Amino acid sequence: MIEEFEHYLLEDCPYGDETTELLGIEGEGSLTIRSRDPGIASCADDLAEFYEKKGLKVNMHLENGKEFTENAILFEAEGDLRKLFKLWRISQTFLSMTCAIATKTRKMVDKAREVNPDIMIATSRKTHPGFRKYELRSVHAGGGDHHRNSLSDSILITQNHFNVVGSFDKLRAMRKIEIEPRTKEEVFQYAPIADILLLDHYTPEELKEVAPKLRQINPKLELAVGGISFENIPKYAASVDFVVTTAPFYAEPFDLTTNIERL
Repeated sequence: MIEEFEHYLLEDCPYGDETTELLGIEGEGSLTIRSRDPGIASCADDLAEFYEKKGLKVNMHLENGKEFTENAILFEAEGDLRKLFKLWRISQTFLSMTCAIATKTRKMVDKAREVNPDIMIATSRKTHPGFRKYELRSVHAGGGDHHRNSLSDSILITQNHFNVVGSFDKLRAMRKIEIEPRTKEEVFQYAPIADILLLDHYTPEELKEVAPKLRQINPKLELAVGGISFENIPKYAASVDFVVTTAPFYAEPFDLTTNIERL
């Protein structure tokens, strides 16, 4: 099993901390991480678990999905100063990214549900290599869900699959079958056999008109849309069941600050 934090630590401190060794820093200390931005907390519990594995005491951390204000404390720990200095930067960077993803997701969810209370904001597989687990957890913390976790957990027939296999009449599988048609004609062709249609050929006005027709063809059909801007979410939300997005993964990291003191 890969321990992500061990990898992060090895990457940032492969041969020791030259500065703390030069200064001869020893003893016990405390570490406090604050956010200069308001937002939604995510994955501080994962960080706390790693600190405890390293023999450090975690005094507090915000729970996933907890809303915090400007200058709020996200995480506090104490213990060996050398360990705290080694973990300082990766901890701050980690939380700056996870909280930003959770916050961006929450904003998108809130905006979509102003129009459609039942809509789901679902993120794509376009995560950063080595960080998927925490990006997905952060989406959940923000109230979103996942369109696909991996190639192994869902079926999505994309335009490239069509380019290779051509057309087909029917499919049967244990999992839901999602189809991304290439044209508006294919939308109606595959509506009868799909569980989910991922649409990207329609304006909000066109989709509002065509959605009832597709659901009449297949009453169990669910509709998804992707590749839309944050501002356009309300325009599409009334007509679809899902908005598929990559945007939360590329949210601007939060401005966090860390304070270390001797005990």
